[in-house]
Amino acid sequence: MGAFGGLPDAGPHLFQTMSEHSNQYTVAASLTEAIGGFIGRCRRPVLIEPGYDPVPLTADSYALEQREDSVTLEAWSEQRNLSRRVVGIEGETRGRLALSVERFGKKAGILILLDQEAPRGVETARRLSRLTFRERFRRAVARRFPGWRVAELTMETDLAHTLTSNFPRALVRKGATAWAAIGAEHEADAVLTHGLIWLDYLRARERRHFIEGLLLYLPAGRERTTCLRLRWLNPRAAQYEVLAFTGDGYEDAVDLRDYGNLDTRVETCREYAEWSSEIQPLVERLRAVPGVECLPRGDGSVGLRVRGLEFARATPDRLLWGIGTKRPARASNADEIACLAEQLGRFRSDGARDRGHPLYQRNPEAWLESQVRANLRELDPRLDPAPVYGQVPQFTGGERDVIDLLAVNGDGRLVVIELKATEDVHLPMQALDYWIRVRWHAARGDFGANGYFRGMNLRTDAPRLLLAAPALEFHPTNEKVLRYFAPEVEVERIGVGMEWRRELKVMFRYRG
Repeated sequence: MGAFGGLPDAGPHLFQTMSEHSNQYTVAASLTEAIGGFIGRCRRPVLIEPGYDPVPLTADSYALEQREDSVTLEAWSEQRNLSRRVVGIEGETRGRLALSVERFGKKAGILILLDQEAPRGVETARRLSRLTFRERFRRAVARRFPGWRVAELTMETDLAHTLTSNFPRALVRKGATAWAAIGAEHEADAVLTHGLIWLDYLRARERRHFIEGLLLYLPAGRERTTCLRLRWLNPRAAQYEVLAFTGDGYEDAVDLRDYGNLDTRVETCREYAEWSSEIQPLVERLRAVPGVECLPRGDGSVGLRVRGLEFARATPDRLLWGIGTKRPARASNADEIACLAEQLGRFRSDGARDRGHPLYQRNPEAWLESQVRANLRELDPRLDPAPVYGQVPQFTGGERDVIDLLAVNGDGRLVVIELKATEDVHLPMQALDYWIRVRWHAARGDFGANGYFRGMNLRTDAPRLLLAAPALEFHPTNEKVLRYFAPEVEVERIGVGMEWRRELKVMFRYRG
């Protein structure tokens, strides 16, 4: 009999089992305390499981329960519910707690508790969000290509090949056939350029595989620009597919034939009227300043500029002046405005002593536009020197960072001119956007009907497209992207000399 009221002797094994159970209970209690304490200290806690959207943690959206020797963390939202057994703490930093967990089937995993208002919370949340989107992208690609192997999935930056970490990229294979894929959670309008760069890179690298085409994974409602562009890429160069995903994690295949109508308009071109007796002397005074250009605008006003930089705008009954923000001018301002124009002439000069001055550096595209307008036949002998219009037709939905000009050949064919003074990986696609709209309106006779190119018999066929930039400022990928344009897009790159501010001189022309 044992020593305690006739109980049998427990022996060493029973005490060892009781000790282990006590230790497990202590560990579970410590985990519960650590997790509950962390969440309690957070201002805006979320739970993140890699590959899934974050779940905000509020008092009624999660439960932390200790069951003797184990800890269970449950959380729920409108999108999903999860229940995980916590087995340990991977690490803790300020505003971030990483937990080792067991999923169903005793599969190991990681959960991350994050305070989104902690100093490093935003940065960590952004990084985890990118990883989550990459996993969603991987699953979508796998669903689209069942039976294929995702041979590569990356978000690594490769500056040598202009591959950015902003977009997850994939390569899927089946035998000797492959597809390239790219996804965009944000910056949807930029993804096609990077997708074509990725496709071209893989075709050069994967010599043993035939890469048929490019799959684009885009947020639903933001795929329009990409789909419009895809209709003007060469189907013989590659195949293209678009998957539009929604917030619930599902995606639908997009029919490119549904994207034909354009968000564009052509405003009536109004000739400027005679200035009033009050405005006329002011305008004449400014026009007399060396270097001042008068540029009629389609709205009936006249812009007064110095090498592309507008400092005043005149309508028949008033003059607005200033760089950036403009204010009404009076006769008493004449000397002050003329002084501003003279100052611009000194600083915005090819012979300026201080090339680092803000007025010299400001808006180089506008300065290049001024040179092109003044030397249009140097750019292309077939162009009529006047009239030339800027930003016609107009885009809806924001400003663009390239200069768009619309000119005409002597035979009445419209010509789109895109200008860029610095390297821009997106130049071809931005130019294509404008070309698509000009083609749309040209086919319908909208330009002549709205007062553009008066007295000229405009053709209704597709316009030419000229891309003009300093010779050394074309991005190396521009040529690669242009290879995928449809033959109907008649495009020409024109490189001008680096001293274009002094003299516009064409250094090369590449067609196609």
